[in-house]
Amino acid sequence: MSYRIGTWNLENLFRPGDDGPSSKDEYHAKLTSLAAVIDDLGTDVLCVQEVGDPDALTDLVKLLDGPWHTALADPDGRGIRCGIISTRDLTEVDQIAAFPDTLQPVQVDDDGTTIMAMGRPALKATVTLGGTSLTVISAHLKSKLLSYPGGRFAPKDEGERARYGFYALARRAGEATALRAGADLAVDGSGAKHAVLVAGDLNDEPKAATTQILLGPGGSEIGTRGFDKPDKGDATRLWNLAPKIPEAERYSRVYQGATRSSTTSSSPRLWSRRSPPSPRAPRSLAGHHRSTTTRRCAGTSPAPTTDRWSLTSTCEHPTREHTTISGGRPRYADIDNTP
Repeated sequence: MSYRIGTWNLENLFRPGDDGPSSKDEYHAKLTSLAAVIDDLGTDVLCVQEVGDPDALTDLVKLLDGPWHTALADPDGRGIRCGIISTRDLTEVDQIAAFPDTLQPVQVDDDGTTIMAMGRPALKATVTLGGTSLTVISAHLKSKLLSYPGGRFAPKDEGERARYGFYALARRAGEATALRAGADLAVDGSGAKHAVLVAGDLNDEPKAATTQILLGPGGSEIGTRGFDKPDKGDATRLWNLAPKIPEAERYSRVYQGATRSSTTSSSPRLWSRRSPPSPRAPRSLAGHHRSTTTRRCAGTSPAPTTDRWSLTSTCEHPTREHTTISGGRPRYADIDNTP
């Protein structure tokens, strides 16, 4: 039996008003486009980011085929939050926010303001697929967009730009550390036994330091000689599935002419080092294409030591119409748990 888990930044999903679309018609068009892509993908579980009004997510889910269950984390200062929607019951729903106790407070501005928690809490939930309990974590880390005192988006000088660039990086690193701590609790030192998948908008590249914090021990990434050799790191490692996507499609947005990507990762319980199955085709996405205006989406990832589960990963391209109303291309992974 095959299951599909995806992730998508819905980009400011608010009802009409100051933060949302300017009219009901525009709002309806956005919901209709989002629902069409989600139904076409045929996901069983979808991690979502940038949900504004909880009622807006309810409006979206009503347009989807079949019954869906939803869960949301607390919002950030902008009023957006992470969520999970699923065709299966969501249980053990909880938030991940606080930095580990041993981490010092992180400075975020010139006034010395510090934080000890994620700006946008991640959301964790358990879903049962094929008789196996899977912990899914939806996350959205601090972006690279810099803002300055007084609501400015331009620095007074290069010194200020450098300092606020450091603050943003330190904050994203702290959030990645908190997310990793939450994943550690779910993996519980035995990734081969506990199925864990982290998905979302990490606002950085797979090889970035903040992403590496989340993935854990290096040395056996997909595509390296070490991948075929189980080691002690498998107990806690999370695998990034980006290498399973064709290189030309291995990104989620184009920024200043360069491609960038978020990532998603899973514990060894969801990955076999044997050849993975062919991905289950979306219902009707053959005609969809890439737009270079797309922004971040996130993937999924593999892991070793079990031959019950296998993952494949890919990105799908919304049409240009879809791209204008979402945060970029959704990414999904197919999980095949056929014995």
